[in-house]
Amino acid sequence: MTERLKFAGAGLVVGVLSGLLGVGGGIFLVPIMVTYFNITQHIAQATSMAIVIPTALISSIIYGFHGNTDVFLALNLIIGSILGAGIGARIMKRIPPIRLKQLFAALLIVVGIRMVLT
Repeated sequence: MTERLKFAGAGLVVGVLSGLLGVGGGIFLVPIMVTYFNITQHIAQATSMAIVIPTALISSIIYGFHGNTDVFLALNLIIGSILGAGIGARIMKRIPPIRLKQLFAALLIVVGIRMVLT
């Protein structure tokens, strides 16, 4: 199987999971890219961010057609997210890959525990 086909297959699975669960694809994509495709943590996280825009846009449109989107809330979150993403991207460049992996793993654990408990 070609690399391109593997990437597209991973993207398809992640797209379905993201649309189904309402989460960003990075939760799935970053670990897949790092472990399965041997992509560095920095590149995986940056690539994941590039994929978020089209994935989130399509999901948001479909959710919106079903009346499940709070547009006012989304617009307010977009403003903060744009500012925060720029700051986060600049900070990420300074963090060593192993520490970045640890921070990402810690985030997944904290979010996972919080979701189980609430």
